[in-house]
Amino acid sequence: MKQGIHPDYHEVVFQDSSTGAKFLAGSTKHSDETTEFEGKTYPLIRVEISSDSHPFYTGKQKFTQADGAVDRFNKKYGLK
Repeated sequence: MKQGIHPDYHEVVFQDSSTGAKFLAGSTKHSDETTEFEGKTYPLIRVEISSDSHPFYTGKQKFTQADGAVDRFNKKYGLK
């Protein structure tokens, strides 16, 4: 590998702004803000949405009704 062309890859703590959940991951992002996590100090990156607050992962996802094509198909062929 060429020297001096790759960004600095290090561990950072990501914090979900809506739930306050924190998780440790590797990243090239930099931050002036730091936090204590599991006894060590890491740079802190705040995120708006993570798997802790995203509706798909929390099970609070809203499903829309498929009234259009499915209902017409069922009526057309006398199903249900």
